[in-house]
Amino acid sequence: MNDEDYMRAALEQAREAGSCDEVPVGAVVVLDGEIVGRGFNQPIGRHDPTAHAEVMALRDAAARLGNYRLPGCELYVTLEPCAMCCGAIMHSRIARVVFGARDPKTGVAGSVIDLFAEPRLNHHATIAGGVLAEECGGLLSSFFAARRGRTLVA
Repeated sequence: MNDEDYMRAALEQAREAGSCDEVPVGAVVVLDGEIVGRGFNQPIGRHDPTAHAEVMALRDAAARLGNYRLPGCELYVTLEPCAMCCGAIMHSRIARVVFGARDPKTGVAGSVIDLFAEPRLNHHATIAGGVLAEECGGLLSSFFAARRGRTLVA
């Protein structure tokens, strides 16, 4: 499998979030070519501000692997991580982060700031952005357009 295949798995998780009336963001954690963690946005349903897709996927992977550290793992997420998720990613020692759509309001992998490039922090993941960005962004745009009561013109 390649980056696009894993991003498609993250998109499946994002669609699950949307079906629960959560912002459609999904994530998967991959180790040695195998998906070991899955998650989607659930802060509304769980009444938990930390229940972002990345955090849920990291929790799932950590539980499955029996370790809070996830060295050698890659995280695929449909939206550029926020500061909270960046911190969780760094603390879990994820080796590589691949995201789909950029987040110009809260993204910290280059859109607002780049915490992953901050030399004063003790862990740095490799970052790749823009994988299936149009599909990832389209899912979010459609969700918010529907919430505002308008349809998105294709």
